[in-house]
Amino acid sequence: MTESRDPPTGCAMFGIYSGMFRRRRSASMTSLHRINATEAEAAAPAAQANPAHRKAAAVPHDSSLVRRPSALPVPAQNGAGARAAPTAANERGSRPVPAKAANGVGGARTAADPASEYTGMAAELDKMILDHQRVKGTTQLVRATSGNMMLHRNLGNLNAGAGGASARSSLERGVKQANERKAPNGYAFSGMGNIVKESNKPAAGGDLCRALSHRTDPEKLKEMGNEEYRQGHYAEAVALYDQAIMMDARRPAYWSNKAAALAALGRLIEAVADCKEAVRIDPSYERAHHRLGGLYLRLGEPDKAIYHFKQSSKESTVADVSRAQSVKSRIAKSSDARRLKDWITVLQEAQAAVSDGADCAPQVMALQAEALLRLQRHDEADAVLAGAGAPRFGVDESTKFFGTFGHAYVLIVRAQVDMAAGRFEDAVATAQTAFQLDPSNREVTIVQRRAKAAAAARLRGNDLFKAGKFAEACAAYGEGLDREPGNAVLLCNRAACHAKLGRHEKAVEDCSTALAARPSYSKARLRRADCNVKLERWEASLRDYQVLIQELPENEDVKKALSEVEAKLKSQRNGGAPARPQH
Repeated sequence: MTESRDPPTGCAMFGIYSGMFRRRRSASMTSLHRINATEAEAAAPAAQANPAHRKAAAVPHDSSLVRRPSALPVPAQNGAGARAAPTAANERGSRPVPAKAANGVGGARTAADPASEYTGMAAELDKMILDHQRVKGTTQLVRATSGNMMLHRNLGNLNAGAGGASARSSLERGVKQANERKAPNGYAFSGMGNIVKESNKPAAGGDLCRALSHRTDPEKLKEMGNEEYRQGHYAEAVALYDQAIMMDARRPAYWSNKAAALAALGRLIEAVADCKEAVRIDPSYERAHHRLGGLYLRLGEPDKAIYHFKQSSKESTVADVSRAQSVKSRIAKSSDARRLKDWITVLQEAQAAVSDGADCAPQVMALQAEALLRLQRHDEADAVLAGAGAPRFGVDESTKFFGTFGHAYVLIVRAQVDMAAGRFEDAVATAQTAFQLDPSNREVTIVQRRAKAAAAARLRGNDLFKAGKFAEACAAYGEGLDREPGNAVLLCNRAACHAKLGRHEKAVEDCSTALAARPSYSKARLRRADCNVKLERWEASLRDYQVLIQELPENEDVKKALSEVEAKLKSQRNGGAPARPQH
C-alpha cells in the first residue's frame, strides 16, 4: 500500500544528510589510523631514498577551516640549541592528511586529486566532523556550509541541551520533530532557526500574554485591566495597566487605575506613588485626588487625606472629610494618653481610629499593640501586628514614607511584642534596626538593651537547665524577668525549674501569671496541670486538661492524663481518700 508523504524541506534534508555522514564518519574513522600506518610504512623507504618525495608526501591541512595553535618550541635534544621543526607527531594542528580516506560522497580521494577533495554540502559536513575530531572536542570555530561561524556544539540555533548533549543528538531530535509536527501551512517544522510554538498549546497567562505580545492599543489594555480588576484579578490588572503606561505614560487614568489595583493587593505605599504621578500629570484630575485621599487616610496621614479630599469636590463627600478629621483627633488623643501612660485610653482611641478608616496605619497599630502589652494582653498584641490584616511594609519604604522617628517607634513596639511571644532573636534584630534608625532616641535605646538582656538571660538559663543546674537556671530566668516583667516564656521556664526542685506551688504561680498574659500558651497550661496533679488538686488539673484537649485533640499524653484525673476525681467523690485542701 502506497503512503503519500509531503516532500522533505531543505532543513529536514540537512538533518538527514548530517546523520548519514556522521554515522559513516564514525565507521570510517576506525580504519583511518590503520590506513595511515600502512601508507606510512609503504612510503618510508621511498622517503628515505628521495627527500623531495618526502616533502611532497605531506599535504598540509587547509588552514582556513580550523584556527591553528601557534607552533610551540620543542626542547633541544642532546644539548642542541637549534629548535626542531614541528612534525605530524608533535604538532596538533598540522597533522598530515592521509593519502586515502573515505570522502563525504562515498568515493576515494587522494592528495593528488584536488578536484575531488571535499566537494558538495555532504563533503563539507564530513570535513567539519573531521576538523572537530582533530581539535579534540574544543569549542574552536569552524566554517560551515553557509559561511557563518558556528560552534561545534551549536549547529545553527540548535541548543546542546542539558548534560552537554552533542550537536548530532540535537540535530536528530530536530529531524524527529520535523517528521512528527506539521506547520499550519503544511510544511514540517525543521527545529532550526527561531523556536516556533505549537499552535495547539495554550499560551501561559491567556488573554493577558496575548495582549502584551501584540502590543494592543493602550486604551484597549486599560479596558482589559478594568475587567480583570472587576473580577478580582488584581495582579493581572496591574500588569495590563503597566503595559498601557509603557505605551503612553501621559494618561493619568492609567496611573490612577494601577494605584487602585495595587491598593487591593495591599501595596498601599506604591499606590500612593502612582496616584501622585496621576495628579502631577493632571492636577485637576479629581478621581486621582479622591483615591489619594483614601490611601492617606488608611495609612494614618489624616492631614494629607483632608487636603486631597478637598481637591476632589465632585468625587469626595462630607463624610470623607469628616472621617479624616475624626482619625486625626483619635490619633492625637491616643498619643496624649500614651505620654500619660493611660493605656486604656490609648487602646480605645487607637481602635476607634482604625474603625474610622486608618486600618493600615503602622503607627496606629503600634499604639494599639503597645497598650495591649502594658495591659498584659500579649496574645492580642501579637495578633494586632502579626495578624492577617496587619500592614507589612519594608524598612526602606516605611522609613521614606513615614519618616525615621515614626518608623523607629513602630519597630520598638514590634520588638517588645516579639519578646512577649518568645521570639527573642527576632526581638533583638528588630530593636537593633530601630536603634540604627534613631540612635539618639532614649526610648529606643532602652528597648534595645532590654531585648538583649532578656535574650541573654533566657539563653543562659536554657544552658543551665540542660546541664541539670536547676537552681542556677531559675536565678537566670529571674534576671531576665527583672528586665522583661511578665514575660510568659521566662515565667514558664522558671516554673519548670521550680517543678524540678519540688517547688510545685511556685511553679503553679508562675504558670498562672504566664497564662494571664497569654491564655493560649499551651505549654504553661500543661505544666500547671501537671503540678496540680502532683499537689492532688484534681479539679484544678481537670479544668486545665479539658482546655488542653480542645487545643490539642490529637495529643495522646493529654488524653491519657485527662482520663487519669477523671478517674481520681471520681474515686474521691465516691468516698475515696480525701484530697489535700486547695490553696
